[in-house]
Amino acid sequence: MISMIFKLKGILLGAALLYTNGFSPPRVVMSPPTCKQHVPSAVNLMSSSASKQTRKTILYSSAAVSVADLEAANPPERKLNKIQSMVVRTMVVAFIMSMCVALPVTLIPVWVLYRLKIINRTQKEMISLRVGQFCSRWLMRLFPFARKKVIVEPETLNDPQPAIWVCNHISMLDLFFVLALDKKMRGKNRRPIKCLYWKGLEANPITCLLCKMCGFIPVDMSDNGNGNANEYDPKSFKQMLRSTKNAIKDGFDIAILPEGQPNPTPENGLQPVFSGAFTLAKMSRRPIQMIALHGLHKMWHPDENIGMACTARDMAVRVYPGSRVYKDAEEFTSTFSAVVGHFGAHGEDLDETELQLWLDGSMWETELSRRSATRMIAEDVEDTESKPTETEEGARATSSLSQAGS
Repeated sequence: MISMIFKLKGILLGAALLYTNGFSPPRVVMSPPTCKQHVPSAVNLMSSSASKQTRKTILYSSAAVSVADLEAANPPERKLNKIQSMVVRTMVVAFIMSMCVALPVTLIPVWVLYRLKIINRTQKEMISLRVGQFCSRWLMRLFPFARKKVIVEPETLNDPQPAIWVCNHISMLDLFFVLALDKKMRGKNRRPIKCLYWKGLEANPITCLLCKMCGFIPVDMSDNGNGNANEYDPKSFKQMLRSTKNAIKDGFDIAILPEGQPNPTPENGLQPVFSGAFTLAKMSRRPIQMIALHGLHKMWHPDENIGMACTARDMAVRVYPGSRVYKDAEEFTSTFSAVVGHFGAHGEDLDETELQLWLDGSMWETELSRRSATRMIAEDVEDTESKPTETEEGARATSSLSQAGS
């Protein structure tokens, strides 16, 4: 009976949304590998990129395309009117309420099997992860409050490699969308994944059940509000590292949100990025692969004063090609901030050439060279200022001779 009510509600809300704003199924945009071509100097690119006001990225082909084709690949975001906003908000609430029912109903039998020792801990976590993904995916189909787009390279789907996955954090809906779209983002041959999460989420019984059943890894820090500096409990780090090592040994990938908390101003780029992902990658000898989310904050904003304003229903997720081993923590944080921060703010990639320079490390090498040159110039200036001039030396010599003659 309850399921029939949810289905009827979903049909009615879906019809209303179709009438008010149109409905399109989730799209997967297959972005081909970047073609090798002449790349201009990264120094010139860095100096000129600041003056660029608008960037366009062609996602379907490296060949020239018409403006109509480009706009079809990246349709402009549609603003919602009051009626559309109300419909979307109702569907978001219906989705959350449905998850509150579906997760306990589907996860408790898995817990019973585990308690009866019919399945082991690793099996319990893998099954629970699939259950959470299934509930998120199908309830989003039942309540289609978001128009979803996934941008990913074919090699990521066909040949997934063990990695540390990093993603920006723009909404309270992030986890549910990552679960629902995991197959589209990482392919059917993907490895199971464990997320690092804020331990304070365990205060909610539903998220507590999901995180514990999936074996997600808690990180303890103060609840001091989104946008404020993170205050971690150092005592929890040892247990977190131990749990991460065990998860990697059991065959899981690891996902982490380097910002540490939802970003209340994603339109301005990222919050301060922490280097924990680099530490985990170095410890596990795994490369890092980046994911970027855009648009979810317009359905459920991290700023409590905005909340579920639902000003738009378009969201996009970008899976960047090629996992990479970074040389140091600053290289990772700078690359993540530049690449993921831009997509999170604008819903599109950096200029194609600039993006390639960041992804292959050329941009960071150029930045190091620039810093080295700046430091050398500063040292030369200091040496010049500290050395006496010829006039000063001549005055000192004349003074010495006059004193000797007297």
